[in-house]
Amino acid sequence: MPTPESEAFLAKKPTVPPTFDGVDYNDTPQLKAAQDAIIKEQWVKSMMARLVRDELGKCYRQEGVNHLEKCGKLRERYLMALKESKVRGYLFEQQNYIPGQQDPKGQDQVSAGLKQPEGQIAIIPAEVAKRRRDDRL
Repeated sequence: MPTPESEAFLAKKPTVPPTFDGVDYNDTPQLKAAQDAIIKEQWVKSMMARLVRDELGKCYRQEGVNHLEKCGKLRERYLMALKESKVRGYLFEQQNYIPGQQDPKGQDQVSAGLKQPEGQIAIIPAEVAKRRRDDRL
């Protein structure tokens, strides 16, 4: 049974998704809310990785020499959580448009026909940049 959420918890809970999609950069409260949501989401992933790590340590101590067999699922879960557990901040996502990134609806932004916002830099893969450079020569 889930624990009921208190009024104080609900007041601090982000009301916006952790992306900059649809954010008006001239509207400061909206921009700060998106930045706050992104940072909170990254901290949640970091804390989840910490909890899995603690459980993995307990399993290693309890199982002793059998830890390779008994703790395999926790080890795999921890390795997957490590990939996304760093708190990176919001500036890169805020200042750069990344083609191929998923929008909240689950569509690929490139295939959905979304345009790059004005004044923002597109990140392109190295092999595409190399092909463009070779075409110029």
